[in-house]
Amino acid sequence: MNATFAPHAQIGPATPAPAHSLAISIHGVTKRFGKTIALDDVSLSIPPGSICGLVGPNGAGKTTLIRLLLGLERPTSGTIRVLGLDPLRDVLALRERIGYVPDTLHADRWMTAAEVLRFCRGLRRHWNDTLATRLVDRLGIPLKTRVGSLSRGTLVKLGLVAAVAPEPELLLLDEPMAGLDPLAREEVVETVIAAAPDRPWTVLFSSHSLDDVQRLADSIAVVVAGRLVHHGATDDLLTAVRRVRMRVDDALPRPLPAGIDVYGSQQSGREWTLVLRDGSGGAIERLRALPGVEVLGVDPLSLEEIFKHMARAPSGRNDERGQS
Repeated sequence: MNATFAPHAQIGPATPAPAHSLAISIHGVTKRFGKTIALDDVSLSIPPGSICGLVGPNGAGKTTLIRLLLGLERPTSGTIRVLGLDPLRDVLALRERIGYVPDTLHADRWMTAAEVLRFCRGLRRHWNDTLATRLVDRLGIPLKTRVGSLSRGTLVKLGLVAAVAPEPELLLLDEPMAGLDPLAREEVVETVIAAAPDRPWTVLFSSHSLDDVQRLADSIAVVVAGRLVHHGATDDLLTAVRRVRMRVDDALPRPLPAGIDVYGSQQSGREWTLVLRDGSGGAIERLRALPGVEVLGVDPLSLEEIFKHMARAPSGRNDERGQS
């Protein structure tokens, strides 16, 4: 099925931010809603051309952070720059350079999918008809069907086309795959990977699916109870965190020696299991050197297992070195 749209003037997109600038720069941001602290002293830097997965439990502050980037909320304190601009002061300029897919597409139920895209197209200075047509065909969106009759998965796909067709420099996705069946999720993930314009773009997406994050993201930001407890390369995190199984003759020293930093521990008789935050920096050798300790095995963890340990551990410093 080919998608056709009314003629539209092709005006070039806004000039990209300088290569040396950050796509997203958040410094010391706190957001309060009355007595509730949604975000607590968050600092996060995302370079251009990267894909960052934003994960955290429900209510952790992920949606609030994305709304701050869009200029839909005002920070209580701290500074935010998106593509070098202030999202509150430069909202119109940023609107031309950002694509956004919310968790729920808001459109009149009587509109057809084609009418939704034409409406969105009329709001943008730049729109790539060829890209829009390719995505509609790839995702199998029924253009003549009214919004009220579309499934949630199809609505997400429609929102993704509307966000990507203007070829944004930054794409923000707020839980777009929540509630989708595995096939629809796979199509959305593949579209995000394949739909990038010729020039580099940046993607920040929140998700509860750690499998999607592991496939898509080159970096991961973990938010727990409003605090950023980790930000770093996904591969580095998978390499660093290790589960260590040990047999202990007496008892482990408390606190553990310097250089042995753990997310948590579990004891069963003489056997202990520690989850090391960084098993690559000599921590395992330090454990082996402890009197009465025999290391039985060292195992990697999946991204989902690592996230669970991060979410349960007490949050600590929030900085750009990813310490938690």
